[in-house]
Amino acid sequence: MLNPDVRSHLESSVIAHLATVLPDGSPHAVPIFVSTRDDKIVFLTGPHSRKARNLRRDPRVALSLTPVDNPFEPIVVRGRVVEWIDGEEGWAIVDEIAMKYLGRPYPREQERVIAVIEPDYQAVGMS
Repeated sequence: MLNPDVRSHLESSVIAHLATVLPDGSPHAVPIFVSTRDDKIVFLTGPHSRKARNLRRDPRVALSLTPVDNPFEPIVVRGRVVEWIDGEEGWAIVDEIAMKYLGRPYPREQERVIAVIEPDYQAVGMS
């Protein structure tokens, strides 16, 4: 279950930083647009992006969010990608996320999929 404080930030337009594991074991971190779906976290990516390839090999993730209204209260989530959503269902979620961040549907020039994260650990604030 998502912590209510974590959920409210994920449902805002905060930028998250996603960390995955590269093939050599080193970390790979990138900023992403995020949202929620039930008690899971969703984000969009290209199906052949570095992060997607990393996650298909090793589904573990860490997310870091810095709320704009309180950057000294960081949010950390760790978990794993448990599902990939593509096709019409995936594009519907991509567009929901794009509307939140961009104010318009996502352009269709590039292929996109949705990764679904099941959180294992959530923390709000310095710990």
